[in-house]
Amino acid sequence: MKAKAIRLSTLDGICKALESQTGDVLEHKSDEVILKNLIIIRGGINVNSNNFIIKNISNPQELERMFRNDPKTFKKSFSDAWEQNPDSQVLAVWYERLNFKETAHIEKASLLQKGFLFMGILAILAGISTRIIFHFVEQQAISPINLAFGIIPFIAAYFVYNNTPKKSIIYSLVALFLISGIYLNMLPLNYKDSIILAYLHLPIFLWVLVGLAFTGNEYSKGLKRLAYIKFNLEYCILYGSMAVSGMVLAALTMQLFSFVGLDIEEFYFSNVVLFGAAALAIVTAYLVSMNLKIAKNITPYIAKIFSPLVLVTLLVYLITVIWVGKNPFLDRNFLIAFNGILLGVLVVTIFSITESDSDEKKNISDYINFVLIVLALIIDSVALSAIGFRLSSYGITPNRLAVLGVNILIWGNLIWIMVSYLRFLQNKTGPSPIQDAVTKYLPVYGLWAAFVIFTFPFIFN
Repeated sequence: MKAKAIRLSTLDGICKALESQTGDVLEHKSDEVILKNLIIIRGGINVNSNNFIIKNISNPQELERMFRNDPKTFKKSFSDAWEQNPDSQVLAVWYERLNFKETAHIEKASLLQKGFLFMGILAILAGISTRIIFHFVEQQAISPINLAFGIIPFIAAYFVYNNTPKKSIIYSLVALFLISGIYLNMLPLNYKDSIILAYLHLPIFLWVLVGLAFTGNEYSKGLKRLAYIKFNLEYCILYGSMAVSGMVLAALTMQLFSFVGLDIEEFYFSNVVLFGAAALAIVTAYLVSMNLKIAKNITPYIAKIFSPLVLVTLLVYLITVIWVGKNPFLDRNFLIAFNGILLGVLVVTIFSITESDSDEKKNISDYINFVLIVLALIIDSVALSAIGFRLSSYGITPNRLAVLGVNILIWGNLIWIMVSYLRFLQNKTGPSPIQDAVTKYLPVYGLWAAFVIFTFPFIFN
């Protein structure tokens, strides 16, 4: 191949690619420079003395393929192509694309550093707060439920920092956290049913407050609420994975100290483990909110695997219950188990819906979810009948009233989801009404939890 001239930078790149010297590439004959062995095959890209980007400038699909196959070689050749064709609109787009990535990366790194620093401060504060609260719990001065206030407000603070909501939302969050904390500690330290119910419903109420911090100014948008539900599943998976690793480290540490005759179990658990568990909660929120791919890649598969498994298990269980003649109307423990199954099925169904594809296509997972919802509705109807029977037969108690209320709420939610799913399966609507039936109902659970927390101790003395 003949060439009248060749740039030193181009020649240097050719020599490096061929792993050869200049004399192996150039040959001088009769005042002409002959370029030898200039066909380079790297990752499916043919590079020769004619710039391959210029040759394919009218073929955007080929340019994209070459860039993905070998970005490094593509960028090197792009510099020459851009110098030779500064007026090309195609190359102008590629120039902005290649350079914008570098700028965005720098900006993102700066934001990550700020977010990481703030997360670290919150994690330390959460660990210290939890340890202080635990000290008073050990002295039986306050209820163990107060440990939630050593972690959850700091998770909410991280989301407020990330989303910068309106001041009215920030003030509302601060006020609700303070009111719930002060109120819970004004209740008598006894284990009456109404007090226990208030303690049990507190995490649900605080979970809704964290959701408000997560959604920020977009709290009324379904997609943002849906993202919060997905966040919870990813959060649980990641926190569980790291907690298991932490437990292995704790066991190894205590074993090592036991070899030198020191028993550090009590000190280690009441200080290091407690501090680490609280701090890890903040770190996990940070990692999930930074779009960590590990959890995001796992959750859709978990949803697809667990839905059919839960469906088969539930069918087998219900057939067994009918076979052995169990009666939830008379057996209190069985009724409690029945409600536990209902809550489990509801959670699995909701997560399966949130992890399903947002397109209009139906698949086997949609039919499995629909059958799960129908079965859950049947279970809830039986549970409601049994609760009504027990109320009429044995009178009103805080536990029966609380279970009745939550079952009515779940029944209404399941009806809404089932109707939306049925219309979707009949091609009357898209999948968005199903997700709306899940996301728009979330505040209702928070309101019910607040009702139980703030009224039951007074209603039932």
